[in-house]
Amino acid sequence: MAEGLRGDGRLALTVVGGFLGAGKSTWLRHQLHVGRFSRHHILVNEAALTPVDNLLLGGAAKVEVLAGGCACCEGLPALIAALRRICDDTTGARAGAIDGILLETSGLADPGAIAAALAADQVLARRLVVERVVVLVDALHGAAQLAAEPLARAQVEAADDLIVTKPFLAAPGMLPRLAATLRGLNPAAALVAADLGEEIHLPMTGEGAEPLPLPPLAATTPIRPYRLNVGAEGGWVALSTWLSALLQARGDDVVRVKGVVRAPAGRLLLQSVRRVVQAPEILPEGDDTLAGPAPEEGVVVLIGRNIDADLLERSWRRFGA
Repeated sequence: MAEGLRGDGRLALTVVGGFLGAGKSTWLRHQLHVGRFSRHHILVNEAALTPVDNLLLGGAAKVEVLAGGCACCEGLPALIAALRRICDDTTGARAGAIDGILLETSGLADPGAIAAALAADQVLARRLVVERVVVLVDALHGAAQLAAEPLARAQVEAADDLIVTKPFLAAPGMLPRLAATLRGLNPAAALVAADLGEEIHLPMTGEGAEPLPLPPLAATTPIRPYRLNVGAEGGWVALSTWLSALLQARGDDVVRVKGVVRAPAGRLLLQSVRRVVQAPEILPEGDDTLAGPAPEEGVVVLIGRNIDADLLERSWRRFGA
């Protein structure tokens, strides 16, 4: 993935996509740690109004959050406005101030639709170019997502680089089959595996492996974010117990959970994908070391389908009380 200024004077835009929970922020965090994209203006798109993913990107020189709408649809006007402003801010005497722009999309975004919209914008088409589309695919959940989610297939088909994440969580024999499936959907894309953002060597070619079955896609209800205020003080034991029970009962519908909550150990960054809850990460008490806006404590974002927001609220209130 090339970095640096382009010879034609346009800013290079790298788009990072992938389905909910694929590990986009974890991958980008490692790239920043090793110095890649360190001179990029990073835009983090959150479908929900409560931004969380930016908290992992403390090594970035400039992080800006676009929250409250997916960058390929509701959030597209905000994205175009931000990109035009960045282009304006890096011309003339400021030319060369950054090496490019990186957009980390929400897990509900179609990178191909974003690229098409930017190419159709008469201003941005002259001032920046989508240089690479990097799409991450979760080795644990990728097979099910490709089988059932139109968006997961569209993301893969739009990629220049495909990165299979969480490879050590894949079922035995799954990686070659997943690789063969990805090759079938997008034979032109570069394909590698990465663990916690670091590229590793695994049997990823897919040659000779049988692709996973991809049945015709059925109509699905939309995936939407839901905001739940669980309280900023205490209640960690109740919250962790309630959330575990919710994911066991509704893990197929609750695709992603993330938020910042208060526990005896301090501020915790809470994240889950389907029924898999990641080990909470302790955040520093001061916000000056964090990227982007300060976290909103006591708010958990649940992203999924077939969720009754009122029922969710009543369930937590009864349990938390």
